[in-house]
This record gives sequence, structure tokens and C-alpha cells, in this order.
Amino acid sequence: MTRPAPAGRPLETLPKAHLHLHFTGSMRIGTVRDLARRHHIPLPDALVESWPPRLRVTDERGWFRFQRLYDVARACVRGEADMRRIVREAAHDDAAEGSRWLELQIDPTSYAPFVGGITPALEIVLDEARRVSAEGPTGVAVVVAASRIRHPLEARTLARLAAHHAGDGPGSVVGFGLSNDERRGVTEEFAPAFRIARRAGLALVPHGGELLGAQAVMETLEALHPDRLGHGVRAAEDPQVLDAVAESGVALEVCPGSNVALGVYAEAGDVPLRTLVRSGIPVALGADDPLLFGQRLTAQYAAARALGFSDAELAELARASVRVSRAPAQVRCQAAADIDAWLTTGPEPRSGQA
Repeated sequence: MTRPAPAGRPLETLPKAHLHLHFTGSMRIGTVRDLARRHHIPLPDALVESWPPRLRVTDERGWFRFQRLYDVARACVRGEADMRRIVREAAHDDAAEGSRWLELQIDPTSYAPFVGGITPALEIVLDEARRVSAEGPTGVAVVVAASRIRHPLEARTLARLAAHHAGDGPGSVVGFGLSNDERRGVTEEFAPAFRIARRAGLALVPHGGELLGAQAVMETLEALHPDRLGHGVRAAEDPQVLDAVAESGVALEVCPGSNVALGVYAEAGDVPLRTLVRSGIPVALGADDPLLFGQRLTAQYAAARALGFSDAELAELARASVRVSRAPAQVRCQAAADIDAWLTTGPEPRSGQA
């Protein structure tokens, strides 16, 4: 069983990077409710009285319920002002949790009908990311993600769009991903899109190895040659795959709250975070979809603390998140120095101390 989280240095002041956060899923529950009222969209009880919803997607029915809730929330986003609000609030929420760098993942096709196409949809997000980055402590960049449930040719279109806006600072596209139900689609059919993204210098960050097991991790490594893998926790089920991930240098974006909420693991204590770290794999903790899981970034570090990670080990997780990000060098250097400072703010309290 998961142990109660011991006391320690405040996790919200630990500098970190946030590399696994979806645009729709980043929304505050209050924002969804407000947008629904404004646009006269009825919300299901799971987003009103019974939030956060109880989810389990290990079968078809469970995934359908998860996707329906996600689609309802996405339908509440009806134009430029709504999109800008989501970017700004995501940056503010991350800043409050010590995040120095956020890579926000979006499929612009979902919002294109309300703003005149996929190009304006992406440009709105990039523009607001630049604005909020200039105003606050958190730099915001964008990962463009294709969907596994759509045709691979659409992924190539999105890869070209991402390449056109590629950059290395706030308000730029820094990565290209592949999301949605990993049990759908054929991974290798998306390889041409990822080659387009790689030629543009983008980080390749597909999802894999959460709903499917270790073999799916291996297939993604071989077909897409990622820099980071969204989730990838199921690699722990096969020592050979675990070794292959470690040898590849691929980082894993591990989201304990997501893993438990979706029924991949029964409780946070079952998430193989310790196994992954001991194998030498760089791990960046992420919140995935706080809107549906009810947990943001700091909660993921609290889950690691409950698994027995010391403050020094939590600091190393934060360092890894910064190292494997696409944050500018000055952001990475300052965050590294501030992580060291976090560890010297005082002795780590023993469990039970305030």
C-alpha cells in the first residue's frame, strides 16, 4: 500500500519542468464550468457534482466514458478568448507549483473550426504562450500532437505545421507527439510524420506504454525513435525492454495520478517509479490531464515522496525534468542552481515533523 507522504521541504517551491500536460486536460474545473455556462453547453454530473470522475479505461466501455468527458470539455472551448484563457491559466497554475518551463501539448485540429483553421489555432496558442512567458516565471512552449485515431496523413500535415513554427524558446513549437488511445492505429504508420518533425529539430514525444504493455514501448522505440516517451511505465514489466529504454537514453514522462485514475495501477504505490529510476532512465513527472484526474504537478511529486523518495531524490527528478526539456540554456542553468538551493534551505525534516 502507498504510505502517507512524509513531511519534507515544500514541493511547490521545488523548481521543475512540466513536460506532459494536455491543452484541454490542463483546464481548471471552474473554467470548464464557466465556459459551459457561457456557451450554453450542459455538463455531465462527473464534471459538476461528482468531480473528479471515477475512471477506468482498461476496457472499451471505460475508454468511451473517458473520451466522452474529454470531448465535452473540449466542446466548451469555442474561440480565441477561450484558448488564450487556457494557456494563461495553465502557466499561472504551473508557476504556483514551481514549474519554470511548461511544454503544453495540443492537437490544433480540435479547435480549428472556431478560429478559421489549424494554423490560426496553433498561432493563437503560441502568441499567448509568448505573452504569458514574458510576464511570469514560467516559460511556455508547445508540443503539437497528432491523434492515433485519425489517418497518418493528417499527422504529416500537423508535423509540417509544427516544423514551420519550430523554435527554441517560449512561444515556439518545441516538440511533436502522438496521443489518444494507444490501442488504436498502427504505430509505424506514423513514422513519416515523425521524420518530418525530426528534420525540423523538434523533440519527438509520442505516447506509449501506459494502456499497452512493454512490447508497445519497444515498438514505439523502434518505429518512431523518440526523444521522450509519454508514460512508458509498462516497460518495467520486461527487464529486456527496461534495459533497451535505459540504453536508448529516452526519457519517460511518468504521470502517477493518470496511471491510477485510469486503472492501469490500483494505487500510487504500484506505479513502478522506483524501478524506472533505478534502471538509469531519466524520468520527468507530469500531471497529464488534471481536469479529469483532479491532480496537478505537485501532487505527482507528493506521490513519489509517499513511495519513499527523499528530498534529494525528488530534487533529482526535478533536475531530470529540466535536463530533458527543450527549455533554453539560461532557464535550465537557473533552474539547476535553484534546485540546489532548495536542498540547502534546511535539513530534511524527519517523518512526522511539521
